[in-house]
Amino acid sequence: MNIKDLAQHLGISIGTVSRALNDKPDVNAKTRERVLNAAVELGYSANASGRSLRRGTTQTIGFMLETGQTKLWSGDNFFMPAIDAMLAELEREGYDLIILPCHSATDPTAFLKRVIARGTTDAIVVTTTMKNDPRIEFLLKSRLPFLTLGRSSLADQHPWIDLDLEGYVGQTIRKLVELGHKRIAITVPPALSHITSLLRQTFKKAIAETGLEFDPDLIFECEVSESGGHQVTRQLLDMPNRATALLLNYDLMAFGVYSALQEAGLSPGKDLSVAALRRSKPLPFLHPPLTAYDIDLKELGQTIAREVLKVLRDSSHKTKIAWPATMTITESLAPPAGS
Repeated sequence: MNIKDLAQHLGISIGTVSRALNDKPDVNAKTRERVLNAAVELGYSANASGRSLRRGTTQTIGFMLETGQTKLWSGDNFFMPAIDAMLAELEREGYDLIILPCHSATDPTAFLKRVIARGTTDAIVVTTTMKNDPRIEFLLKSRLPFLTLGRSSLADQHPWIDLDLEGYVGQTIRKLVELGHKRIAITVPPALSHITSLLRQTFKKAIAETGLEFDPDLIFECEVSESGGHQVTRQLLDMPNRATALLLNYDLMAFGVYSALQEAGLSPGKDLSVAALRRSKPLPFLHPPLTAYDIDLKELGQTIAREVLKVLRDSSHKTKIAWPATMTITESLAPPAGS
């Protein structure tokens, strides 16, 4: 379908369609939405380059990043090593990779519609998924092959790669129970993310499987930052029957946790066992170094590249990978004080 066909289908001028696709300010918001929706559903592609016109393909994979939400995937430095590995893997297959940064003030679904309508990529990787994610709903309606880095409530309908959070949380809880802990807390990011929902469910299940009593007050929804770690620790220490162990969803929160413990005259490990879901480069410099999971980001990036190409080449291919990791245990885990 070309722009003339799209305009005829909508009953509006080619110029209006063009301005809507290019997000020009003189186009009515409802008209823009109508054009973008039709472009997605009918498989319109702008084919802006000469190469695209000749081949019917751009030889390009898009990687969508929401710039205000990257910490939800456990660290500001999470994506770059994976993207670097993706670049090398895609280059070997004759593909380019473009990063599609969506500003925090921009509606990510509208942004994605524009990307699809302009036909700049052959396939796309979507990150920072929500439990109920309208981007995934639109992609399922579109003809653009896609892979998500993260799951959603529609995970059975689309290809995805996600961290094995169930495995990480379950293994950590079991280790803490072996050490004698009976009051274990966890942090989760803001409520709209799929990670939040998954962590809540997984934590509750892991607690039940070890025979401990589940206490919803030991799930702390907080800012994904060092300040968030500091605040949670202060809250935890003020509880009358406080937790003796804390599992962090974001690695760098540990710096805030350690700081709050030091201010209270307490020590990580000895007075509060602390662990995180990912072991990033700064963590070994803490004292004691933090117990966490080593995730092979290079292999993850290579796998993302290979799997999105499989999806591109075969629309029936359904990637469903829970990414494993190795737990590195340090002195930040210890039996509860007084045990």
